Amino acid sequence: MLLHAIDSGGGGRTALLLHGLMGSGETWHRVVPLLAARGYRVLALDLPGHGLSPRDPHLTIERAASAVVATVAHLAPGQPIDAVGHSYGATVLAAAAEQLTPDLAVYVDASLALAGGGDRAALTAAYEHDRRSRLSPADLRAGRPFYTAEDAEVEARAAERFDPATSASISCGPDQSWAAAAGSIVVRADPSTWVTDDDARRFEEDGVAVRSIPGAAHTVWYSHFTDFTAALPEMFGAS
Repeated sequence: MLLHAIDSGGGGRTALLLHGLMGSGETWHRVVPLLAARGYRVLALDLPGHGLSPRDPHLTIERAASAVVATVAHLAPGQPIDAVGHSYGATVLAAAAEQLTPDLAVYVDASLALAGGGDRAALTAAYEHDRRSRLSPADLRAGRPFYTAEDAEVEARAAERFDPATSASISCGPDQSWAAAAGSIVVRADPSTWVTDDDARRFEEDGVAVRSIPGAAHTVWYSHFTDFTAALPEMFGAS
């Protein structure tokens, strides 16, 4: 499966961006121009069942990771990669990292664990309810005052295109977890619902740098854009 990509910039190094659940490649609309200006060729993918990418009613994290690997191989064969994944997209990145071999992997507010055993019909219904609740840009901004008008338009469009059945499928198998390689970076909100202090200690014990942004939302770069880019000088340059 090949995935839809927002393809920007023309550098010899690729920045791969993977969005979270119910997002899309457009979720990175603030980030893409900065990376392109830094000399990256930027690929912001729509994961399966999101945006303009194919649906997959039998999706697993491994199948999503294989689609990412195939798409990168198709669009940017042989290019060095720095990769950023948020939440669900971070988990996909962790599963794909062995084949992608990124020079740098950044995991944003994700513990890299997935609880399985879900009921497919119940999860599909719950995701459909959540999808419908995100269709109004005005409602999104009311609940997330840190969103700009463009952020809200982007996220409402992502909700419109989101396929609940595809994403429900990933939680119907066994519990799973993935390791972040030493030298990777975790950027987390502080406090974070998704990356606890115990998770942070576990990452650090494995040689992963943990960088916390106090008061940030789960979509860290939406609520704390300057802090987010400053936390990653390896990609955005020193502030």
